[in-house]
Amino acid sequence: MHKRTLGQGLEVSAVGLGCMGMSQSYGPNPGDRDDMLSVIRYAVEQAGITFFDTAEVYGPYVNEELVGEALASVRDQVVIATKFGWNIEDGRMNGTNSRPDQIRRVADESLLRLRIDTIDLFYQHRVDPEVPIEDVAGAVGELVDAGKVRHFGLSEAGAGTIRRAHAVHPVTAVQSEYSLWTRDPEPEVLPTCAELGVGFVPFSPLGKGFLTGTVSTSTEFADGDIRNTIPRFAADNIDVNEALVSYVRSLAEAKGSTPSQIALAWLLAQQPWIVPIPGTRRRGRIDENADATQVPLTADEVADLDLLASRVGVQGDRYNAAGMAMVGL
Repeated sequence: MHKRTLGQGLEVSAVGLGCMGMSQSYGPNPGDRDDMLSVIRYAVEQAGITFFDTAEVYGPYVNEELVGEALASVRDQVVIATKFGWNIEDGRMNGTNSRPDQIRRVADESLLRLRIDTIDLFYQHRVDPEVPIEDVAGAVGELVDAGKVRHFGLSEAGAGTIRRAHAVHPVTAVQSEYSLWTRDPEPEVLPTCAELGVGFVPFSPLGKGFLTGTVSTSTEFADGDIRNTIPRFAADNIDVNEALVSYVRSLAEAKGSTPSQIALAWLLAQQPWIVPIPGTRRRGRIDENADATQVPLTADEVADLDLLASRVGVQGDRYNAAGMAMVGL
């Protein structure tokens, strides 16, 4: 596994691991917590992954505890990213909250759950319309000065917000959904990151599983699977969106790889400061995703994928109405 550098010199593995799905969002949670611990450790020890993504709200709380326990023995080898920015009441999100006192409280609690002395990368999970981003950046900057945080990040933030935050405290990374299936960051966010020297971390780089080629109109998602609420996964939309996956699948077959690896290789080919964080619960997928770094795409293949994705497009929003309202892009 080779390394890439996000903003402010933060070096991480070229592919990271999004840990959210180990605790929520994709149907029944794994019954064997020890198995999830071993998957995270496998990612470090066997696949060379050093970049791990979690958040206080995943669970809530239990995902940070899982990640902290799994990585305690290899703390000096890894970069751990977590997030703040929600009111959590009775185990549920209840609106955004990025007030400085809340940021400080969340940092202290996340440090305890993660069993670490310093959070490597601390993202604002969603932009809070009630709190100026300058106040948010200032609060995180104080945590950096105090040694509790190393780097500041934003998630699903627009170009203007990124600029305003960066003017107060350097932004190391912006995390947003980005894939062949979701091109929203391209017009404004990615150029802004390039200009300011900010890294970019795509979540759902495999389109919440769609770009793996394993989802069809006959797929039935389990109760509790977030894809039951996402318009793109409605049967009529899947039928239309399958055209893109068909091409990705044919290119994968020609190159002796998998659709997932083609989708990740396409992202890696966009910029050297882009680091996708696909999530999984299985060791086999860890290996498959890590090996995407060894799948070279020619300039023509990248261009063909760009052209097809632009021409075919995607049918259906990437969140339901409530989710879309929280996106700042």
